[in-house]
Amino acid sequence: MPPLPAALMTPDQQSVAAELASGRRGALYGPFVPALRSPEFTRRLQKVGEYLRYEAALPPRLREMTILLVARTWTQDFEWDVHAPIAAQEGLAREVIAAIAEGRRPAAAGGEETLVYDFFMELQRTHAVSDATYGAALAAFGEAGVIDLVGLIGYYSTLAMIMNVARTPLPDGKAPVLPSLPR
Repeated sequence: MPPLPAALMTPDQQSVAAELASGRRGALYGPFVPALRSPEFTRRLQKVGEYLRYEAALPPRLREMTILLVARTWTQDFEWDVHAPIAAQEGLAREVIAAIAEGRRPAAAGGEETLVYDFFMELQRTHAVSDATYGAALAAFGEAGVIDLVGLIGYYSTLAMIMNVARTPLPDGKAPVLPSLPR
């Protein structure tokens, strides 16, 4: 689903594109290019995403780690390309980023990072979390943090699915870095 020329956008699409360009994102790109086919969905989706990406009740490095785990799970190179540098900037160790890219458990992860990894993997594998995993996440992040962690996983999974269906390309000059994982 390539970008829609402005002249072919409906008034609703133009309005949403303008909202995205004037907000924190600064432009219409990535998952919002295909999502714009449903302007009201895009409007609401980006508002949820703006909260989760910039204001969620988790430290930025853990938000970015969660996004990388989602990108890895969905082999979503656009999402990875955007968020791996941000994760490093926010203090996520390069060894942790490399392990996630390779589909490995990060050996160098700290306590909160290990908890995010375990929570994510358990939720992906079993579609739930055990009482022990929930209790550890609750103690570390509080109820709002647990809900925001689940929200991050769901939101970025939605973006990854949209981009995989739309075959969203990487920016010019970029090459995929995530190897396919066995399914």
